[in-house]
Amino acid sequence: MLDLLGAGVALVLLAPLILAAAAAAKLTSRGPIFFSQLRLGRNGAPFKILKFRSMHLGAADLRNQDGSTFSGDNDPRVTPVGRWLRATSIDELPQLWNVVRGEMSLVGPRPDQCNQLPLYRPEERTKLGMRPGLTGLAQISGRNRIPWQLRKRLDCQYVETWSLRMDLEILLRTIPYVLLRKNVNADQIEPNRVSR
Repeated sequence: MLDLLGAGVALVLLAPLILAAAAAAKLTSRGPIFFSQLRLGRNGAPFKILKFRSMHLGAADLRNQDGSTFSGDNDPRVTPVGRWLRATSIDELPQLWNVVRGEMSLVGPRPDQCNQLPLYRPEERTKLGMRPGLTGLAQISGRNRIPWQLRKRLDCQYVETWSLRMDLEILLRTIPYVLLRKNVNADQIEPNRVSR
């Protein structure tokens, strides 16, 4: 109920910003407004996550040495508008619709790509025990500036110690994190190119 109420209210209040971001994404570079990708949902069930497209059409899939997604400060794949969308986390707003559809929660483990599941250690599958979230413990603990293994451990810790109070604290701590644009990117040396 809280997820539906929160996502519904946010979609209404943020509608002008969402429309402006959609127009900016469409008018400033070739390609669709939205980017969708299969991600791991609850119990590993795949779902299509929604984002505003922030990369040039046909951009290569780059990964860090550990298999996590590359997210660098000077990534040439990212469009100028996409750089702003990412820095402000506005690119994530379409996921409010994923919350309304019941595929995500406002708070939870961040969903990894489906092809990253074979890289999970057995104990890391704990993070699949809850619906993934727009924000989570890993996002307010370093986001992309901390290694993927640590992000997964924090996601598992969240699942194992969940409480409504924790969710509310994470939501409140997310606000300054987003406003201050903290830890959006993390440069890695020589990312690996992955064929699509």
